[in-house]
Amino acid sequence: MKLNFNIDYRTSWGESIYLTGDIPALGGGDESKAVKLNLDRPGFWTLTLELPDGTQAFNYNYLVRNDHDTLRREWGVAHRFQPGHEVQSYELYDRWQDQPADKPYYSAVFTDCINRRDHRDEPLTLHGGQLELSVLAPMVGSDEVLAICGDDEMFGEWDASKALVMNDCNFPEWRIAVDFKEIHVPFSYKFVILDKATRSLLAWENGENRVMNIVPEHKNSLVSISGMRFINSRPAWHCAGVAIPVFSVRTEDDFGVGDFFDLKKMVDWAVETGQKFLQILPINDTTMTHTWTDSYPYNANSTFALHPMYLRLSELGELTDVYRREYYENLRRELNALPTVDYERVNNAKREYIREIYAQAGKKTLDSLDFKNFVSENEYWLKPYAAFCVLRDINGTPEFGKWGEYAVYDAEKINDFISSHIDEINLVYYIQYHLDRQMRQVHNYAGEHGVAFKGDIPIGISRDSADAWINPRLFNMDCQAGAPPDDFSVLGQNWGFPTYNWEEMNKDGFAWWKSRFRKMAEYFDAYRIDHVLGFFRIWQIPMDAVHGLLGVFNPALPFSPDELRNSYDFWINVDVQTRPYIRDYFLYDFFGEDTDEAKRRFLIAKDNGCYELRPEFDTQRKVADFFALEAKNEKNTRLCNALLGLIDDVLFIEDPYEKGKYHPRISAQHTYIYRSLTDYEKWCFNRLYNDFYYRRHNDFWYGKAMWKLPPLLDSTSMLTCAEDLGMIPDCVPAVMDRLQMLSLEIQRMPKDPQSEFGNTWAYPYLSVCTTSTHDMGGIRQWWEENRDVTQKYYNNMLHEQGEAPQYAEPWICDKILTLNLQSPSMLAIFPLQDWLSMNGVLRRQDPREELINIPANPRHYWRYRMHLTVEKLLAATEFNKYMRDKIRNCGR
Repeated sequence: MKLNFNIDYRTSWGESIYLTGDIPALGGGDESKAVKLNLDRPGFWTLTLELPDGTQAFNYNYLVRNDHDTLRREWGVAHRFQPGHEVQSYELYDRWQDQPADKPYYSAVFTDCINRRDHRDEPLTLHGGQLELSVLAPMVGSDEVLAICGDDEMFGEWDASKALVMNDCNFPEWRIAVDFKEIHVPFSYKFVILDKATRSLLAWENGENRVMNIVPEHKNSLVSISGMRFINSRPAWHCAGVAIPVFSVRTEDDFGVGDFFDLKKMVDWAVETGQKFLQILPINDTTMTHTWTDSYPYNANSTFALHPMYLRLSELGELTDVYRREYYENLRRELNALPTVDYERVNNAKREYIREIYAQAGKKTLDSLDFKNFVSENEYWLKPYAAFCVLRDINGTPEFGKWGEYAVYDAEKINDFISSHIDEINLVYYIQYHLDRQMRQVHNYAGEHGVAFKGDIPIGISRDSADAWINPRLFNMDCQAGAPPDDFSVLGQNWGFPTYNWEEMNKDGFAWWKSRFRKMAEYFDAYRIDHVLGFFRIWQIPMDAVHGLLGVFNPALPFSPDELRNSYDFWINVDVQTRPYIRDYFLYDFFGEDTDEAKRRFLIAKDNGCYELRPEFDTQRKVADFFALEAKNEKNTRLCNALLGLIDDVLFIEDPYEKGKYHPRISAQHTYIYRSLTDYEKWCFNRLYNDFYYRRHNDFWYGKAMWKLPPLLDSTSMLTCAEDLGMIPDCVPAVMDRLQMLSLEIQRMPKDPQSEFGNTWAYPYLSVCTTSTHDMGGIRQWWEENRDVTQKYYNNMLHEQGEAPQYAEPWICDKILTLNLQSPSMLAIFPLQDWLSMNGVLRRQDPREELINIPANPRHYWRYRMHLTVEKLLAATEFNKYMRDKIRNCGR
C-alpha cells in the first residue's frame, strides 16, 4: 500500500515538516520518532510511505520542528487516513490545521447542540479511481446540508439545484467522493448550503472559486484533498440564554431545592422563549461539615464529584414501606413550600432517604454492568473521593491533617481502608453513579432540544478537599488565594483556597487540569472560567492575614531597593514602611471612644507617639482568633476591625519568595503611612505604583498565561467563556483574543476605567454580555442603590429625559435588557431574575430577596430560590411569547 503525503507549508530557515501518527511507521504516537518530509519545491513538502496491505485506518498530524525542538503543532483533531477498495496508491493533499478564525463554531456548543445531527449518513465508501474532497463546516444547521457546486456537469454547472450533497458522517467534516471518469479536470467549484428537506439554496460560500487541477498518478489511485474550511457568508451567529443556579430552580417535584431533573423543565422554558443557553453555577460536592456553611458552591471537596443534593430521589426507586413513603412526601411538601433553601434539613433528609433506598435496592445497582463500568472509568478520582467522604465523617472533620494515620494520602493504606469499609464506600459510589446518570440524561435532553449547557469552573480548590489530600504537591498549601480590592469589597477578597503550584503541574503536562476539564465536558457544552485572571497571576495572601489588602500578585516582578532608588527616586525605609504604621494622632480614627483601652490592651508605646502591636496581636489571624472567643457585641466587632485595619496600614510588602524585594501594597494611597510622605515622595510612589500594577508585568503575565491556557483549553471541545472582571492587565485581552475566549461584558462594570458605563454597541463579538451576575444585585436592586448613578444612567444610557423613577419599573428593565440583546456579543445570558424584571406580574415584589451572593461576606448562606415554579413560568404564555419575539427581533 503506497501513500503519498503532500502539504503546502512555508517554514522559516532551519525548520522542517514532520509527520507523526498512531502507526509504527509514523512513530506509534511518539513525536520523537516522527518522520521528516522532503521539501519538493519551495513551500511544498512530500513523503511516500509503503505500508503493508490491509493497514487499517489511522490518525496522523504534521509538526514543525528544528534540530532541537518541536516548534508548532496543528490545532484540533488529527487527520485520519481511511483505506479504500482496490486502490493502487493514495495521493493525500492535506492542509496545515491552524486555529480557525471562527474557532468557537467548532466547539461542542455547535457540533453537539445547536447544529446537532442525530441521523447522520453511513460512512463514505472509497474506491480506486476516485477523488475525495472534505471540508470543515460546523455552521450548517441541523435542518441543512452542505453541497458542492461547480462548472463541471457532475457538479451542476453552477446550478445550485443540481449541486451534489456531501456526506455528514463525520460532522463537522463533510466529505464527497466522485469517480475521475465522471469529471473533467481541472474544474472550479464552491460549497453551498441547502435546505435539507427541499434542497433549496440558502447560501453560497464566500471567497474566490476553488480549483481542482490534480491529475491522479494511476487510474486506480485515490486522490484525497482534505483540510479545507467552509467560508461562511452568513451573518455572525447570536443567541440569548438564562442563568440560574441549580439549587435556585423551583418546580412542583422538588425536595426543597432544585435538582438535575429540574433542568429539563428549564430547557423546555428556554425552547418556549427562543433561548439557546442555560448557565448554572458549580455543581460539585461541597459537603464538609454537614451544615449550612457547605452551601458555598465554590468550595468543593472534589473537583470531580457531583453534589448529592442535586439527586432526584424518585429516580432512585420507591420505598416499599408505606409509612416511610408518606413521611418523605410530607417532608418534601413542607421543604418545597419554604421561600429559600433550608440547606441542612434538605441535605439531611435526602441523605436519609438515599440510605434507605440503598439498603432496600442498592445491591441490584451494584451488580449491574453499567454501575461497574462507571466505577472502572472513574476510579482515578472516585476511589480516593469515597475514602475522603468516609474518613471525613468518621473523624468529624474534613481537615485531613487531623486524620491520624490517614493524614497523608497513601494509596496502599487507602485500598486497605476501602476494603474494610466497603459498604460505606459503595454507598458513595452509588450516589455518584446516579448523579452522573441523571446529569448525563439531562444534558442529552438539552442537546436534543438545541439548548447548550454552560457550567462553571472555580479558580480555586478547598484546602480541605480530596484533591489537596491526594495531590498536595500540586498546591501551595502555605498561602491563600483571593482578589485585590474592587467594587465588591474594598478590603479585597480572601477565599482561603491554596494557590496552584504551576511548575509542579507542568511536570505531567497539566494532567490534573486536563482531567478536570474532560470530566466537566461530559456534562457541559461550554464553561465559564471563574476569575480567568488567576491564570495570568493570582492574588496570594499570607496565611496569617485575613484581609485581601495584604496580598501580592504571584508570579510577579517585585522591586529591589536599588531599583526603587535608581528608577523612581524612592528611598524605601524597610523598618517603617513594611510594618504597621501606628501613630498616636490617628488612633482615635480607628478606636473612637475605646482608644485608651485599645492602647492599654493591644499596643506597646514607643518613642515620639509611635506604637507597635503586642506580639499576641501582631497578625490579623491572631486578632481574628482572639475575638472569635470573645463576646459577640458591637464593641468587640469595632475593636477587631480597628486592629485588622491597623495591620493593613503598610506601604510595601516583602515578596514571600525573593526576600529583600518588595511589592507596593495595593490601594496604599488610602493608608496613613502614605499620608505621612512628602508630596514629592507621594509623586514618586504613585509613579512606581502605577508602573507596577498597570505596566510592569504585561509581557511577563502574557507568557505565563500562554504557557498554561492553550493545553487546558484544547483538552476538550467545550466553548470557553472567561470571567475577566476586576483589575485587568493590558495583556489579558491579547491572550483572550489569540485563544478566542469569550469575555464577560457588564454595562455597570465597564472595562474602560475612563467610562462610567459600558457601551453595549461596542462590545466585542466574542463576548458574553449580561445585566448582572450571582455576585451582585439584579437590575432592580442596583437601580435603588445609588441615586446619582441611576440618574446618570437614565439620562445618558437610556436617553430618557427628566428625573429617573425611584424604582426600576418594568419598562426600564425591558429597555436595559433590550440594550444588551442588541449588542454585538455572541451570547446574551441574563439571570432569570432580570428576565422576569420586565414583567410587573411575574417579578418578585422585593428585589433584595433575589440576591444570590455577597462577595464581601465569606460566610454568606447561598439559599436563594425562585419565588414561582417553572411550571407557572411555562404557563405564562403571553410573557413567553413577548420574550420570544423580543429575542428574535434583536437578531438572536
